Amino acid sequence: MHPWEGIEAFIEVVRQGSFAGAARRLDVSSSHVSRQVAALERRLNTTLLYRTTRRIRLTEAGRLYHQQCDALIDGFRDADSAVRDLEAKPRGEIALTCATTFGERFVAPLINDLLAQHPLLSLRLYFTNRQADLLEEGFDIGIRMGTLEDSSMIARRLADRREYVVGSVDYFQRHPQPHTLSELRHHRCLHGSRDRWRFAVNGVAREVTVKGPWQGNSGPALLDAALKGLGLAQLPDYYVEQHLATGELISVLDNHRHGDTGVWAVTPHHRHRSPRVRLVIDYLAEHLGSRLPHRTPDRQ
Repeated sequence: MHPWEGIEAFIEVVRQGSFAGAARRLDVSSSHVSRQVAALERRLNTTLLYRTTRRIRLTEAGRLYHQQCDALIDGFRDADSAVRDLEAKPRGEIALTCATTFGERFVAPLINDLLAQHPLLSLRLYFTNRQADLLEEGFDIGIRMGTLEDSSMIARRLADRREYVVGSVDYFQRHPQPHTLSELRHHRCLHGSRDRWRFAVNGVAREVTVKGPWQGNSGPALLDAALKGLGLAQLPDYYVEQHLATGELISVLDNHRHGDTGVWAVTPHHRHRSPRVRLVIDYLAEHLGSRLPHRTPDRQ
């Protein structure tokens, strides 16, 4: 057995969390991956992975071997990519996921522009309003909005983002405008998949649980409900800027608007050094901000 044989399969099993995930990533069969890892264990005369029907986990020897080999695999792949990029134009597949409305309006047109410039690149684009698991589902890049949770991923800020609490003129003819966060409990608060709105109080982040007669996972539907006077909604700037400018919507609680939000490109550690991944992220970072709606002045 060649000294390097089976190492890539072993590393991908650990990264993907399963033999099936590693097989998809390497474009081989699950049985091939299993044979490669078993052969590696025989060569090392030790067990690297505990296998059950539901999950795999590293043995003590497996953890040590993974620590030593993980960066080596990335180094080999980076070396291959560097040589290919030196000799040829950018090529290969980019797998990217993003929230539906934002992705359709802003991300997809930019990626399509990039593909037109680099015809050897291919794209697997998946829109979803849930937060996809990049490792488990095999994505190179995830576009995330808002405040990032703690993560083992590499993140790069692509653009700024503001969230507004808004209501229609009709709604405020029937209800007083709130001036404090505690007053939200007296209002009909329309919300998406989360029932907690994020604010800042004296520079400290604070979340407020809201209640109301409307809940859904669609930004455009939530915006429509707010425009029709059904209640207050917390929505990002690219939904509401034009309606604030025309006066259809009124922004409230601006002095408590949370400032630490943005649009982010998130990548797994082992993918962020890929030249084609860097190409896509650099392109989005350069052009995305100019595509987003013009920012209105703060109303603080």
